[in-house]
Amino acid sequence: MNILQELRGRLHSVLASKVEDADRFAAMLTPSQNPEFGDYQANCAMPLSKQLGKPPKDVAAELIAELNISDLCEQPEIAGPGFINFRVKTDFLQEQIDTVSQSERLGVEPVSEKQRIVIDYSAPNVAKPMHVGHLRSTVIGNALYRILSFLGHDVTSDNHIGDWGTQFGMILYGYRNFVDQAAYEKDAVAELSRLYRLVNRLGEYHQTVEELPGLEWKLSEAEQAVNDAEATVEQDDKRGKKQLKKLRGELESIRASVKKAEALVADVEQDAELKKLADAHPEIHTDARKETAKLHAGDPENRQLWDEFLPACLEAMNVVYRRLDINFDLTLGESYYQPQLASVVEELKSKGLAEESQGAICVFLPEERAPFIVQKQDGAFTYATTDLATIRYRVEELKADTILYVVDARQGDHFQMLFKTARKWGYDDVALQHVSFGTVMGKDGKPFKTRAGDIVGLGDLLDEAISRALGIVAANDDSKPNGAELDEAARARIAEIVGLGGIKYADLHHNRESDYIFDWDKMLAMNGDTATYMQYAYARVCGIFRKAGVERKTIRSSDQAIVLNHDAERALAFQLLRFDEALTATAQEYRPNFLTNYLFETANTFSTFYDKCPVASEENEATRLSRLKLCETTARILEQGLSLLGIKTSERM
Repeated sequence: MNILQELRGRLHSVLASKVEDADRFAAMLTPSQNPEFGDYQANCAMPLSKQLGKPPKDVAAELIAELNISDLCEQPEIAGPGFINFRVKTDFLQEQIDTVSQSERLGVEPVSEKQRIVIDYSAPNVAKPMHVGHLRSTVIGNALYRILSFLGHDVTSDNHIGDWGTQFGMILYGYRNFVDQAAYEKDAVAELSRLYRLVNRLGEYHQTVEELPGLEWKLSEAEQAVNDAEATVEQDDKRGKKQLKKLRGELESIRASVKKAEALVADVEQDAELKKLADAHPEIHTDARKETAKLHAGDPENRQLWDEFLPACLEAMNVVYRRLDINFDLTLGESYYQPQLASVVEELKSKGLAEESQGAICVFLPEERAPFIVQKQDGAFTYATTDLATIRYRVEELKADTILYVVDARQGDHFQMLFKTARKWGYDDVALQHVSFGTVMGKDGKPFKTRAGDIVGLGDLLDEAISRALGIVAANDDSKPNGAELDEAARARIAEIVGLGGIKYADLHHNRESDYIFDWDKMLAMNGDTATYMQYAYARVCGIFRKAGVERKTIRSSDQAIVLNHDAERALAFQLLRFDEALTATAQEYRPNFLTNYLFETANTFSTFYDKCPVASEENEATRLSRLKLCETTARILEQGLSLLGIKTSERM
């Protein structure tokens, strides 16, 4: 049973006869932050007092008098200005935790209203190795997929890969002009990635050379504006000083842009080979776009090369996914929707939603400064067109009730316009949600990169995590009082579990909307809010059973009821019963950190219980079996909770 949900439901029944927005006030019943104030606390009496015209304490007393919870809780207490404190009856906790200990689903009932949910996540561009920038979308999306599926929803994961965009024009151009055939035959993806970077770099060089004089002119103008302002602003002129500050900020921004442009140009011009290539391909940016247009138009040679490139690119992606234990139900990339894009634009035009503007076809949306472009001046379609086609497919073919897009926060404006356009188009019954997230940062506060300034490859990141974890696992095993217990194969297996789990958990335990600092030491620490701590907690529980000489499955099927005589036993039982609460909250907000917080609290609560309550050495057999049952339930919840985050466990570490 979800005790919080049950209490809110009963409180809602009382509130519904008093106010219209009963949902809002019922939601003010939350778990207590301090056990001294009971297990749950409601603070709705204070805001209700204004609506009902009564003192908060009188409102609280009235709610308690009408609230029927005697089967769940002790008599509620009023504290402070009108807080209502609830303490769950210990007998009820004993009944519930005993039920959970026998439950295959650990007491988590499937949702009563099942939804068809499509989750769009990961979505790398193919022909380029996956890098650390793909990490957050991939692990957050996969965690939500696992959690929502476990709760009983009909969930489809869709990896909407970039397999048809402008990067393929660059690769096609690079293949025709710069390919190292031996390197291509040895590792196609690595060579295609090199070609992409080369073409992109040469294209940026020519664009920057064209733009640099304009930037330098803007810099000169900005410097003059600052000089003029400094010469005229008076000491007590607050408005003038504010304007001067703004001008200085603009100057620094332009100066930084000029510096960056000069460095980019210098990098190419100081490299004789690169400069030679740049001079030989002055129109490379335009020519690469032409290759994209030819591909989209069905050019046989470009299509043949695309068909040749794609399998190796997909396999390179799948190698990473297999290491991360991530699978997708669908992998429908941009190419899948290409034949549908013309009809999308025609539908939008026929409904009066899209119109021509300066040669492009656009949707103009109220309160949006820029138009939503669905077809460019040259006839090419855009990401917007493809995303509209995916919505149509997911609603009409997959029958989606909800579509989640796990994409970084910088794409917020795009999704805002996409959703508005889709609703105007007629898809207003489907829930569309941008599950946004921040950036993985280095310790320098900038996006996480290698020392050479390159974006960190995801495969390299996983290798490093496993290597570091192996050192930790080996050191821990070597330090055991009775000597090492693990052979090399076991150490390697556990290191992979710890290393990959550490990377995933470090990402998931942060508020997804926040940037976070990538820190190896914190990530793999055996203490604190880390996967390693949780994995060791699970292994520690398994070790209790080995020490006691008892099989976990034997304890689980035991007729011995769980008895909560010690405060630490009660606290652990109550925490275990909140597993359903944690999953429900995670699913409602699409925030995996709610589940990580719960698991961390569970591991801490178990540690306190184990310190205060002997288990294997307990002389009273009934108490011993009861505590072993609590331990077994703890292990299962830690294992299940981590699994829902995509993190594995090991019984020995």
